[in-house]
Amino acid sequence: MANVTPRFIMLQCYRLLLHCPPTPRSTALRIRAITKRSCSACSSSHQFRAEVSISFGTHLIPHPSKADRGGEDAFFVSNYNGGVLAIADGVSGWAVRNVNPALFSQELMSNASYLVMDNEVNYNPQILLGKAHAATYSIGSATAIVAMLEKNGTLKVANVGDCGLRVLRKGQVIFSTTPQEHYFDCPYQLSSEIIGQSYRDAMVCNVELLEGDMIVMGSDGLFDNVFDHEIVSIVSRFNNAIEAAKALADLASNHSMDANFDSPYSLEARNKGFDVPFWKKILGKKLIGGKPDDITVIVGQVVSSSDNSDPSEASQG
Repeated sequence: MANVTPRFIMLQCYRLLLHCPPTPRSTALRIRAITKRSCSACSSSHQFRAEVSISFGTHLIPHPSKADRGGEDAFFVSNYNGGVLAIADGVSGWAVRNVNPALFSQELMSNASYLVMDNEVNYNPQILLGKAHAATYSIGSATAIVAMLEKNGTLKVANVGDCGLRVLRKGQVIFSTTPQEHYFDCPYQLSSEIIGQSYRDAMVCNVELLEGDMIVMGSDGLFDNVFDHEIVSIVSRFNNAIEAAKALADLASNHSMDANFDSPYSLEARNKGFDVPFWKKILGKKLIGGKPDDITVIVGQVVSSSDNSDPSEASQG
């Protein structure tokens, strides 16, 4: 059976980034009205309820070949307001130009962490992405997602690219972000170049959460290797967000190295026309296998604010 080979596709994506039409990027962002792009499972209902916050668990497993450098993902979590969580995934294609892809994602998340309480951000994840991007001077690019919980239970999400987020309630996925791609395995990304995407291209959404809901945020290393039903199964086994995050990351890591696992990534590849040669299909073979990658998982449990005393945490991966 054939394995998925993502490196070739990723380099193609890098070349697209260098030649796609320019999108102006301002280094001095102004607060302005932003058109919200639609996303699934949004809710606009509001009702009075007790204040809530997030109890976090995080886990990062670098790509095996990048373990000595810590990988190219970066993330942070904060207990500011109801709680903030964010992930950036450095685009590995920059390595062909002798650029460390981790530097851009790390600086982007460091800036976002610093700017969380900025007055101009106004607790808006899309504006936070924009200001963090404008303050990032490392060469490279990254996909990125930010989610901010209001104490009234409103989770505000902004996503550029293929990092993702799921909300689980009573054993079901009630909300899921949708990846943004130019084409298969070439996601939207924030870049140091004048070309590429900006915070204005982010998919944004508000989701109304209840005490007991679970948030699962991850880089594509999670969602390319773990199906939603597996996420639900793993999370339901744990009452502790820290243990759930580690279990999800471990499962994703195991799947990513399994040449015989028919992963979400290999399934999507076949749906997009990537497969084994015809003569192998005649023999009953198909393109399968996990996708080795950096894996970052953040699990957040929505709890009553009076029950949550978790300290803020930040990590650069």
